[in-house]
Amino acid sequence: MLDELITGATIVDGTGAPARQGDVGVRDGRIVAVGTVDESATTVVDGGGLVVAPGFIDPHTHYDAQLMWDPFATPSNEHGVTTVIGGNCGFTLAPLNAKDADYTRRMMAKVEGMPLAALETGVDWSWRTFGEFLDRLDGTVAVNAGFLVGHCAVRRFVMGEGSLEGEATDDQVQQMVAVLHDSLAAGGLGLSTTRSSTHSDGDGVPVPSRHAGVPEVLALCRAVSEHEGTTLEAIVQGCLDTFSDDEITLLTDMSRSARRPINWNVLTVDAAAPERIPRQLGASDTARANGGRIVALTMPVLVPMNMSFGTFCALFLIPGWGDVMNLPVPERMAALRRPEVRADLLAKVDRPEAGERGQDAFDALVDVVLNDDLRTILWPMPTDNNPESWKLREEVWTDPRVLLGGSDAGAHLDRMCGAPYTTRFIGDMLRGRKLVPLEKAVQMITDAPAQLFGLRDRGRVAEGYLADLVVFDPETIGSDDATLVRDLPGDSIRLTAGSQGVVRVLVNGVETVVDGKATGATPGTVLRAGRDTHTVLP
Repeated sequence: MLDELITGATIVDGTGAPARQGDVGVRDGRIVAVGTVDESATTVVDGGGLVVAPGFIDPHTHYDAQLMWDPFATPSNEHGVTTVIGGNCGFTLAPLNAKDADYTRRMMAKVEGMPLAALETGVDWSWRTFGEFLDRLDGTVAVNAGFLVGHCAVRRFVMGEGSLEGEATDDQVQQMVAVLHDSLAAGGLGLSTTRSSTHSDGDGVPVPSRHAGVPEVLALCRAVSEHEGTTLEAIVQGCLDTFSDDEITLLTDMSRSARRPINWNVLTVDAAAPERIPRQLGASDTARANGGRIVALTMPVLVPMNMSFGTFCALFLIPGWGDVMNLPVPERMAALRRPEVRADLLAKVDRPEAGERGQDAFDALVDVVLNDDLRTILWPMPTDNNPESWKLREEVWTDPRVLLGGSDAGAHLDRMCGAPYTTRFIGDMLRGRKLVPLEKAVQMITDAPAQLFGLRDRGRVAEGYLADLVVFDPETIGSDDATLVRDLPGDSIRLTAGSQGVVRVLVNGVETVVDGKATGATPGTVLRAGRDTHTVLP
């Protein structure tokens, strides 16, 4: 007898092949029959008018902390996501010396927008090694979750406060390599690192990996090459604009040293800056010509995002503004009240006039937010929501150098909500812009990421594959609007959004979502390199 049988559905199998009508049978966590299935089942789902597809795979999340208090990875689970990759951008919670827990919490709060109160009250910080961190999650999660090993964590583990004081000695590099070997042997999916100037710790100091020399980075990449089923991810300054020659060389050398692909987040598609894409994707061509592989992640939707002067605002990234905007909130408010500080900030940018108040626009804005203790929520309007940009996205999505993804789910919780991109994308392709067919859209967020990360038996509706499945109504699949809720540990807030049209989600053959709501089951697998992944060469 089958555990579950989905009958009479439209099967979109993840390969890009034409959809077909049929049944899908599940037993002992795997898909055992696809087509016409006569066997009885404990649970039967009428798939008439519904689509059954592989569970969606999110290749760039920061659920490392959230899974400790939210094993369901909300709201990703409600949007059909069955597998998440964490540990991106050089940031992980392990390995960890107990004395560095406070530093790590404050760093994660700063760079990834995880509320400090949630990190302090929702995580027990009881591990030391990367393997112990993975063990802590085993058997407790509702999604399949794999984690890269963060360069910042490895460097801090070995060098302590010295990780912020410049390049490592040869001996320290070898210690880091040994720690990375241990972490990968325990199941880490590879190495992630950052060299972006936007990444500073809780004290406003560049995070540990930004102090690393190139020899250190490449030594760690060579360690990755010795472990089955591993990969690389990196953030460099050019991810925000265009890569420098040195950055292209570094990414290429990292991929060659590791003998693995390297992905980066996130390729921004904007018809107003058409020169950006050829330059950034040209890095992939350089890598390919030199035996490496660079993959750009790009989001297929515009992500709802708010900002505030109390947490984060894009204005903070203006060169020369960091000294003021990175101050603790009370000191930040005091500085912004001083006319000479405002004048200095304004001197660094062009600014329009706010006509109604007869003030400079920035002065008017600062007065508003100060009167609200910096709590005022700002909703910036996207500048790239035009036919030209969407036409350019259509071209980019089908480029073999590009992978869809980059939600940052689990991070920047109070100001963005990228997790629902899967249902929003599918809904848009079915009933909105229809830039790619449904079969291609599903392939892009299932089989394609599974292939990049070498996930074993995931990403397709096929006999023998693990039963990660999403059943949805093509007439209604989509996302609710993002809303602010106060449901995190420490009474912290986040942006979240429910799904529409998601009828069933199965993870390893167990229903985790029914009619858009979590069932409470936690059948997810903590993915471990080699066991759950195979090696993908450049």
